[in-house]
Amino acid sequence: MSGPESAARPAALRAWLAASDLAGPAARAWLARRAGRGKEDPARLGERRGVASAARPAGPLVWLHGASVGESLALLGLIGDLRETRPGLGLVLTTGTRTSAELMARRLPEGVIHQYAPLDVGPWVRRFLDHWLPDAAVWAESELWPGLVEATAARAPLLLVNARISARSAAGWARAPGVARRLLTRFDAILAQDGASAARFEALGAERVRLAGSLKAGAVPPDLPEARAELAQAAAGRPLWLAASTHEGEEAAVAEAHRVAARTAPGLLTLLAPRHPERGAAVAEALAAAGLSVTRRSAGDTPGPTTEVHLLDTLGEMGAWMRLAPICFLGGSLSESGGHNPYEPAALGAAILRGPHVESFAEEYALLGASAPEVSGGAALGAAVARWLQDEAARIRAAEAAQAALGAAGGARAAALMAVLERLPEGAGAC
Repeated sequence: MSGPESAARPAALRAWLAASDLAGPAARAWLARRAGRGKEDPARLGERRGVASAARPAGPLVWLHGASVGESLALLGLIGDLRETRPGLGLVLTTGTRTSAELMARRLPEGVIHQYAPLDVGPWVRRFLDHWLPDAAVWAESELWPGLVEATAARAPLLLVNARISARSAAGWARAPGVARRLLTRFDAILAQDGASAARFEALGAERVRLAGSLKAGAVPPDLPEARAELAQAAAGRPLWLAASTHEGEEAAVAEAHRVAARTAPGLLTLLAPRHPERGAAVAEALAAAGLSVTRRSAGDTPGPTTEVHLLDTLGEMGAWMRLAPICFLGGSLSESGGHNPYEPAALGAAILRGPHVESFAEEYALLGASAPEVSGGAALGAAVARWLQDEAARIRAAEAAQAALGAAGGARAAALMAVLERLPEGAGAC
């Protein structure tokens, strides 16, 4: 592109876009290597090159994008709201990982199309947009690929919802201030999850930032009644707790916590759900080496009377386990991963424990305060679990306080829905 629009771009951005126009051969080789390692779906590599595997539905269409599992899950409620409000509206959701694609295959409502997102290669991006011709684009959180931002914003209103940016990411973008300002001002609206993110976006040059809260606030993950009932029956009469979304290194702390809590809770069953289920075999091996009796859901196991840890190395089932377990430790918080969103366990009535590293959800944990106690390691985690297993009234008070604190933080879905509808042609998708 030449003329005023191109001239407004910083030199570094023009260089990126020029390179992306020539990156096809290298990107093809990169995709092939990833497919060989199981990181890409070989049958759908065309989608990563912008080649659609589905026809565009007639009429107005909204394109939604969530990079991976968390972002795509956050968009499900908004997708449901759009379908209810505008039944005739076409919806296509893109993600970038096999795990998210497999989950969306099970979770997307009928009629919503899933595609893999194109890589940021100029011709591939244009091919994608030429096929789908979105009337509006809605992206979740903060994945900003320069070519994709520029090309999309030139064709349709572009919204960033559930927007969040960490201090580390903001510092990285600040090293290229002209590029950051240019890309962020291409968004018609940025609906930030929290005040810190809103301030960081504005400091980077964004002009249309609004604090809207998290799309996950008040969201309740789906239940699996049969699976939950089966596990409840297997664990009948036994105390249990859940360690959810654990990262590498945290399972050792969970094993220590189990041993500590079991001293005062005979028959204790620990439910352990790794953040990345593909680590299940390695986690099971490590737990067994630590002397614990382990079963695995992915292998079809049901915990027996002597099972100490039941490994929930599956995907998209956390709603069932959070409904079953009275206590939920949220992983990513003993490692330096920034923690995970506490909305779901709070909404489902689980009492929450967490480690010290919750930077990614600092405002949410500030709202929770003492209702989500901080633990420093495995021994402290086990002691906290034991206290709540012995003092049910204290556990219930903490769970109710967490539910009340985060329940008041809703409203993001309504704000996102209104932002999308305001940018569609009048009457688009109405039936």
